[in-house]
Amino acid sequence: MEPAVSLAVCALLFLLWVRVKGLEFVLIHQRWVFVCLFLLPLSLIFDIYYYLRAWVVFRLSSAPRLHSQRVRDIQKQVREWKEQGSKTFMCTGRPGWLTVSLRVGKYKKTHKNIMINLMDILEVDTKKQIVRVEPLVSMGQVTALLTSIGWTLPVLPELDDLTVGGLIMGTGIESSSHKYGLFQHICTAYELVLADGSFVRCTPSENSDLFYAVPWSCGTLGFLVAAEIRIIPAKKYVKLQFEPVRGLEAICNKFTQESQRRENHFVEGLLYSLDEAVIMTGVMTDEAEPGKLNSIGCYYKPWFFKHVENYLKTNQEGLEYIPLRQYYHRHTRSIFWELQDIIPFGNNPVFRYLFGWLVPPKISLLKLTQGETLRKLYEQHHVVQDMLVPMKCLKQALHTFHNDIHVYPIWLCPFILPSQPGLVHPKGDEAELYVDIGAYGEPRVKHFEARSCMRQLEKFVRSVHGFQMLYADCYMDREEFWEMFDGSLYHKLRKQLGCQDAFPEVYDKVCKAARH
Repeated sequence: MEPAVSLAVCALLFLLWVRVKGLEFVLIHQRWVFVCLFLLPLSLIFDIYYYLRAWVVFRLSSAPRLHSQRVRDIQKQVREWKEQGSKTFMCTGRPGWLTVSLRVGKYKKTHKNIMINLMDILEVDTKKQIVRVEPLVSMGQVTALLTSIGWTLPVLPELDDLTVGGLIMGTGIESSSHKYGLFQHICTAYELVLADGSFVRCTPSENSDLFYAVPWSCGTLGFLVAAEIRIIPAKKYVKLQFEPVRGLEAICNKFTQESQRRENHFVEGLLYSLDEAVIMTGVMTDEAEPGKLNSIGCYYKPWFFKHVENYLKTNQEGLEYIPLRQYYHRHTRSIFWELQDIIPFGNNPVFRYLFGWLVPPKISLLKLTQGETLRKLYEQHHVVQDMLVPMKCLKQALHTFHNDIHVYPIWLCPFILPSQPGLVHPKGDEAELYVDIGAYGEPRVKHFEARSCMRQLEKFVRSVHGFQMLYADCYMDREEFWEMFDGSLYHKLRKQLGCQDAFPEVYDKVCKAARH
């Protein structure tokens, strides 16, 4: 009983402290206390529930039987909205705080919420090499199931909580994207409920205009109810090579060379300053050399980006074998490097051994509890951006990032961008190698002002025919937005499918200039 009494006393003292200081003070100035005591245990409960639910549903095969009924229910909701006069735009009924995006979608309060409870893996067809899934299936669910039966997605974005719907309607990328493209490029079919309540299936050969217009549309052409995605055979490990590189010219050259090598299954770079980086290349394998296995996903292990930095500090190359699923989610435990700002001692060995099994807190719960004051502080003093630029502009882009926001580490992930219709494609008629430059953290540039600095960065990205991921804060006006993205097919389909009175335009849904 003594431990229980001690815990109760500690909880009581904490509640008294919160009462004296005020909840807002604790959430802003001592957020780690709230995260460690409440959000970490709650996040664990969420994870256990959804994992067990997914396992039971798939084993009992109830999802395919219930899927058709759930789709009919969505169609019924849309038709009822139409019969009631179509007075407001529609959107999914999923609460805004549940999304991985840090943006707060205020439109949920004014639009007609269509409830879409679709979170199951429907079918794995190893003969056709296809997995059919509902839109709220997470990457954690996908890897847990597919790797257990010897398969994987060609492109499997890092964070466990990213959903298939978000990765299609927005976008997704992984260190294998230099071979396979963005997440949308491994999808073979989409199933949607349209603005009139009808159901449609689209593929590259059937309703192809809609198939190519759906990615990046952020749910403004219809409600995604299922997707078919390519799968490939998986192996047990990733044989990962670490190479520290110094000098910006050498970094850009090395990264470009490795990204062009098709024999590399994975290519990734972590930039720790403008002229210091570690370039990582990997291949899948079933065999591991003795003494070189590193189960980096274990809760007591150092955060991945810190582990990688050691190769830079010692100026030594390295070779490790990482279990495949742990490699895919190597950045999950530290939310890339964002968690160090929330729990400053999170990578301390003592904390990792005692509480590392609770990490990370759910991003959705962090959003739910941040409050308006903290949200505004983050907006003004914190950057979370992914900019996609042609590989040939990498050196110029890194200089621009350094001068405009000065955030490190920077994530570098190459991808091939096919010449296909839709909102995002290369300038020419051929596929082109691009790179995702991910900046997450507190800007160190003097006199940082979020709006002006980000508009300057967006202007550069437009000038090199690059693209901004739409999960992040976007400061462009409407004309600038449609200069960056090709809206010709999108606007044509909006008109054809009657979306103009049913869904907001993608710009109005994601850009701050439209939302404020």
